[in-house]
Amino acid sequence: MNRIVVVSDIHHACTAEQARRGYEERAAGGRVARVMLRAYRRFVWLDDPMAHNHRLPEIIRREPRPDVVVGNGDFCLDTAFVGVSDDAALASAGESLGLLRSAYGDRFMANAGDHEFGKKSFVGGAGGVRRLSLERCESKLGIPVVWSKACGRWHLVGVASSVADWPLFERETPEAERGWWRGRHEACLAGLAAAFDAVPPGAPILFFCHDPSALPRLRRLPAVAARLPDVRATVIGHLHTPLVLGVANRLAGCPTVGWLGNSVRRYTSALREARCWRDFRVTLCPSPAGIQLLKDGGYLTLEFDASRAEGLVVRMHRLPW
Repeated sequence: MNRIVVVSDIHHACTAEQARRGYEERAAGGRVARVMLRAYRRFVWLDDPMAHNHRLPEIIRREPRPDVVVGNGDFCLDTAFVGVSDDAALASAGESLGLLRSAYGDRFMANAGDHEFGKKSFVGGAGGVRRLSLERCESKLGIPVVWSKACGRWHLVGVASSVADWPLFERETPEAERGWWRGRHEACLAGLAAAFDAVPPGAPILFFCHDPSALPRLRRLPAVAARLPDVRATVIGHLHTPLVLGVANRLAGCPTVGWLGNSVRRYTSALREARCWRDFRVTLCPSPAGIQLLKDGGYLTLEFDASRAEGLVVRMHRLPW
């Protein structure tokens, strides 16, 4: 049996990012927003997002000899909200990627998440997408926009969700950079179509896409739509916990809300077309820490016989708090 380990939303914080404690509250603006954000962090999401660097080494210790390891995005904490265009976020991503590459060598495949590129803060509207972040992902971190790998009869395909779905982030992109990003978005979709076209007819596909918000746009690509019957699983990250995935499935089809800020607009835009997620056979890789409320973090494994086209076994492995 071939064994694939998937880790996602590591959110490693290097020394420079650790020095920015309180970064979300400073970006939030008013006192009421800061109090609400602090309560949300304390009781629901993560009380201290900088306290979980030890979890990635624990996963590596538990999984010494997998056939493939996929890092499914968000390697840094992104405390400046501009992705790895920020030197501190670049250092965080470099440290977490360094651990994975040192442990697994060429068995490791990196997929970019939204925090690698930047996005507006959850409250306060700080930051956004930056061209330099994508350039550094490719040149300094070695993270491609599209990648593929064969494992016997099975084929793994990955895409940087924020580039594939860049129109969702256009408002968060500096106006002077929008033409460049549009070109990279179109090239990304063309590259993904070519990757799907290159998979032999009928061969099983495992698809890796950090943010499921991109899936409706990818569903409209003829090359992707034609191969959906062959997609055995689409592994997403971004949501951190199965609880959020369950809520998203229940809210699928809700209208876009554009008057409550960028974060709500992004979320509701994704949910408006989320019914198509089932066509991709979505499965969530949680963050290593999960969320404060449930302490449900971990990682994912996928096992299959590389000589057969069926028989995928997906398991989530919990990590103790």
